Amino acid sequence: MRIVVASGKGGTGKTTVAVNLALSVGNVKLVDCDVEEPNCNLFLNLNLKKIEDVSIPVPVIDNEKCTGCGKCSKNCQYNAIVVLQNEATVFGELCHGCGLCSLLCPSNAITERERVIGIIESGNGKGIEFVRGVLNIGEAMSTPLIRRLKE
Repeated sequence: MRIVVASGKGGTGKTTVAVNLALSVGNVKLVDCDVEEPNCNLFLNLNLKKIEDVSIPVPVIDNEKCTGCGKCSKNCQYNAIVVLQNEATVFGELCHGCGLCSLLCPSNAITERERVIGIIESGNGKGIEFVRGVLNIGEAMSTPLIRRLKE
């Protein structure tokens, strides 16, 4: 069985309800998906350890191969690639890691590298297996980290 505590507004008590529910039921897994400011662990006083980095693929342009055709830029939904004077520039913080640009590039000038957006940590105690995601400061891409937490 899964019990999900969710709401839109901050300060409504989601964390308080989730932690107390987990403590009262016991022998459960608690996943803190508030990756921008996870704080369930503050109430549980657990020693957390890093499990893994979470990353997304972002394009890298080989300007020796790039012809400046602009297919990557024209098809990027997030405007993460700009082509000016036949030279492509990537704005990695805007990239959502879909990979379309590398698929469309006729000159195979685009490869991908991983950009770490956050980490996953875990801890155990009080009958609770606890997992949380922590988004890197200034990072806007929370969805891939939340998706990984839910796996």
